[in-house]
Amino acid sequence: MQCTGGVDKEMDKEIPDSTNRLLQFTNCRLIRDHKYVYDDLWVRNGRIVNPEPVFFDEQVKADCQIDCGGNLIAPGYIDLQINGGYGVDFSFDTDTIEQGIDTVARGLVKSGVTSFCPTLVTSPVKTYHTILPRIPQSVPNGAGILGIHAEGPFINPQKKGAHSENCIQTIDEGLSTVERTYGSLDRIKIITLAPERVNDLEVIQQLTDRGITVALGHSMATLRDGERAAVRGATLITHLFNAMLPFHHRDPGLVGLLASDETPHTIYFGIIADGVHTHPAALRIAYRTHRLGLILVTDAISALGLEEGIHHIGQLPLQVKEGKAYIAGTSTLCGSIAPMDECVRIFQKATDCDPIYAIEAATLHPAKCLKIEKTKGTLDFGSDADFIILDDQLHVLSTWIAGKCVHQTAQ
Repeated sequence: MQCTGGVDKEMDKEIPDSTNRLLQFTNCRLIRDHKYVYDDLWVRNGRIVNPEPVFFDEQVKADCQIDCGGNLIAPGYIDLQINGGYGVDFSFDTDTIEQGIDTVARGLVKSGVTSFCPTLVTSPVKTYHTILPRIPQSVPNGAGILGIHAEGPFINPQKKGAHSENCIQTIDEGLSTVERTYGSLDRIKIITLAPERVNDLEVIQQLTDRGITVALGHSMATLRDGERAAVRGATLITHLFNAMLPFHHRDPGLVGLLASDETPHTIYFGIIADGVHTHPAALRIAYRTHRLGLILVTDAISALGLEEGIHHIGQLPLQVKEGKAYIAGTSTLCGSIAPMDECVRIFQKATDCDPIYAIEAATLHPAKCLKIEKTKGTLDFGSDADFIILDDQLHVLSTWIAGKCVHQTAQ
């Protein structure tokens, strides 16, 4: 059977998926092992499969061949920090959170995002108890939900950014404070905290033992504070350069973790490459200093995909004007309105890095940070068939989740 659904057909036409079918994507380049591989991609039952046993053991042919027109197949983008989008704010729209997650998950696939962590900014305890149990596990035809990123409330009020100061807390009773605040840790994947706001850093180890990634951010921490937190299991820095002490040559603060020799493991760091939050020179410094840890995040807010005007981020009103988002009535930036595919292109241009690296900064690196690189952020055999088809300018042509086309750019 020959078919072309997936690159050059309208979205209202039937597009094949891999449920009980063997799909063969031809005339394409794959990103594998940090390089381009000229090979076909084979998909069945939502997974990427090795074609050799198909040929030699099963002796079957593909049910459907999809011509990719010489374009690039890459793993789907993974966004570890996104506050909302398309008019939805995850921390504010508590009464309609289910519909809100649905809207964002379906919208994100347009920019090539196949997995994400809905992010809750510093909020009242009641908000966590209301929202966390109601966030869906998955959304049909939408980006997958990896778990919640709780950005606060255990942050430093001196670096609160767009977070509501009257909701900020200190972890003064260890894990019981954390559990009391969130109500349950079952759905939480990442917690951003300021290490200097934690009375006993042993709580970081307790959280990582539960499979939660501990991120450092919105902080006045010194380098030594960051190193002590890393020794106890912290592995991520939240939006590098933003909401932390600026680099100083005598004490580089959390930024210094990129070059520290006192951390027992790789330190990852999110960075916002939206052309607003981080200067191109700062992007280059981060890239040249610690390439293995760099993760592109959008930090997108409800205004993603919307026109200029007044919106919300958590408890605070925000205003979008001249392509930037501010806390309403101030000059304080409060999140991005650039989609992930645009961030990848901006970063690649600013650093002049290999396009493969720019893509891996939004795929393989976040997957490694969350320790899910065997199934996400890769095109290796046995991994989830979450991938995107890109042109040479890194524009998204189509997005596939579990072997099903969930978005296709109109031709």
